[in-house]
Amino acid sequence: MTGPILRIAVPSPLYRTFDYLPPPSRDLTDLQPGLRVRVPFGRRQVVGFLLETSASTTLDPAALRPALEILDREPLLPADVLALLQWARRYYHHPPGDVFASALPVLLRQGEPAATPTLPPAWRITPAGRAALVESVVLHRAPAQRLLLDHLAGCAAGASSETLRPVVRDSAVTLRALHAKGWAEQVAAPAADAAPPPRPGRYPPLVLNDAQAEAIATVAAALERFQVFLLEGVTGSGKTEVYLRLIEAVLARGRQALVLTPEIGLTPQLLARFRERLPGPLAVLHSGLSDRERLNAWLLARAGTAKVVVGTRSAIFAPLRAPGILIVDEEHDPSYKQQDGFRYHARDLAVIRGQQLDIPVVLGSATPALESVHNAQRERYRLLRLPERVGGGAEPSIDILDVRRQPLIEGLSRPLLERMRLHLARNEQVLLFLNRRGFAPILLCHECGWLSACRHCDARMTLHLRQRRLICHHCGDSRPVDRVCPVCGSVDLRPLGQGTERLETALRQEFPDLGIARMDRDSTRRRGSLETLLADIHNGDHRILIGTQMLAKGHHFPDVTLVGIVDADQGLYGVDFRSSERMAQLILQVAGRAGRAEKPGNVIIQTHHPDHPLLRVLVSQGYPAFATAALAERQAALLPPFAHQALLRAEAADPERATAFLTAARALADPLADGVELLGPAPAPMERRAGRYRAQLLLQATHRQVLHRFLDRWTARIWARNADRQVRWSLDVDPMELY
Repeated sequence: MTGPILRIAVPSPLYRTFDYLPPPSRDLTDLQPGLRVRVPFGRRQVVGFLLETSASTTLDPAALRPALEILDREPLLPADVLALLQWARRYYHHPPGDVFASALPVLLRQGEPAATPTLPPAWRITPAGRAALVESVVLHRAPAQRLLLDHLAGCAAGASSETLRPVVRDSAVTLRALHAKGWAEQVAAPAADAAPPPRPGRYPPLVLNDAQAEAIATVAAALERFQVFLLEGVTGSGKTEVYLRLIEAVLARGRQALVLTPEIGLTPQLLARFRERLPGPLAVLHSGLSDRERLNAWLLARAGTAKVVVGTRSAIFAPLRAPGILIVDEEHDPSYKQQDGFRYHARDLAVIRGQQLDIPVVLGSATPALESVHNAQRERYRLLRLPERVGGGAEPSIDILDVRRQPLIEGLSRPLLERMRLHLARNEQVLLFLNRRGFAPILLCHECGWLSACRHCDARMTLHLRQRRLICHHCGDSRPVDRVCPVCGSVDLRPLGQGTERLETALRQEFPDLGIARMDRDSTRRRGSLETLLADIHNGDHRILIGTQMLAKGHHFPDVTLVGIVDADQGLYGVDFRSSERMAQLILQVAGRAGRAEKPGNVIIQTHHPDHPLLRVLVSQGYPAFATAALAERQAALLPPFAHQALLRAEAADPERATAFLTAARALADPLADGVELLGPAPAPMERRAGRYRAQLLLQATHRQVLHRFLDRWTARIWARNADRQVRWSLDVDPMELY
């Protein structure tokens, strides 16, 4: 045997690496961890990742296959991302190939060359366009074209298509029309070092209050070392301004900033503020981009061209040439936890990455996760509070509305409707929150009691009336709405319950002359529709806003003075011990949309349980008091963060197979389980999903190290055992959902 052995992480569900011989035609002197390698794997060719080279192998060298090709001249991932992935692989006990694949954009996983990044072309107004703008009569019947031309006239270096999306509805169509008339043209984007400074616009720098100034000074003093700061600020307290000032301080040192946001829906306003205040291009990373756009942004971050990187969960793995600060906005949000495949938590990995890089980490939220509150109480995190809204605005008043024995119009009580009319008469905006999309969660036969059950899940199919379809929100199955009952043939089929679509229909009847906007996953599915909808809301085209949690968090609507929580009872009695925490966070996040400008705000919570202790503590004493009480309950019950959990899940086409697998896994665990409590196996709360039966085994330990030492040995035993190939299983460390 000549040459080193290549130890490759191959994307697969196997908890191991694979040894290969080097390709015969490659100079082996510059082999480094992090290179992509094309290798034969079974009957396929796949792209793996070189983790290390070794002089020996535990296998028969004659049986090793040579790698086909080394795809890179230098590692794609910097050393700090490689270290983070290695840590995550060990902590989450996940197959290494999947872990490393998750850090790269799809095109790089497929083997595409990592070409020199280029900025997307920009749009610029032409002399003919300026003339048309002066002769306003030419654009009298084309307000969208006039608005876009006016915006381009203020962008001397041009503007990218992405930055133009929020300006007008269907900006791509309008740009094509302007281009066809010769009023706009595409030009090469300016070089990063020639990019113009940001120009003043809708979001000028704010005058800092004392709490903001103190928070900025405290973090700025720690820019050269690792420390975690928990920025707890009431909604509207100016957390984004704190982020911007800190990023400006980091950029002044020649470093980069990574900002995580929980959902795509929160990025348009955040990006608009960042682009106005920060110089140079921003790299944006989220699932709403095309594969090419995502790759280009990733390469701009890696090259250091993009000084600020903004993204959702997976952006935690973005390569940075000169990292200076990590910021996690809305750090409590459960969407930071990946719920399938490689089940990492981006907030927790941000803390680990900051520690490895020796740079500060800022976790911001109005309603911090109880784990973060606990870490602040133990002084692992430095707590920074923003107790007041910027501009001196008061927090909204919150009223609990008892709807027992009250007539409801599609879920809306008459007191809420009257309060809406009062605010709308003052030319203000009203926001209604209902965390359930579609028209109705159930379709019922009034004759025989048949319910619209999913064929593949233990769940009901939701009626989407505009699409005339029944859709399962768990597996995605869809079918046309039944015209007659499939059991008894009756035509008396009735929708039960309310979704955002039904609420919109009812409000159009109550307020026929007012613009109504609905924001949920259905109404914002089309590309660019979210940006357009937000622009219309800010322009005052919609007076009533209806939405799910997409509308509830992070948005700034200065004209919203009334928020109605239509059904607060959904989260009061959940099966998960985190249900009350999430409902409290959601209520306060929604409430925070009201009264964010000089106008006072009011929040009405409709409930059939007005005396629920959670609601009372939340309304009368606020989130800190709730967090203190909830942590005391968790400690008494030995639940996280006072204990540490892992969940072994199994699923199969036959329920007995899934349970048998977990029973065997538990038998393997018993000799090792000193200090670890095992609960189960038991069926999952939703046992059948997407046609497969699911069961689970919960593990819990008081000490984190004890749990992980056990998992190291236990997972090795599970793999060594000849497991049933018809059972799919996964391990979820620090699970956020117990179903």
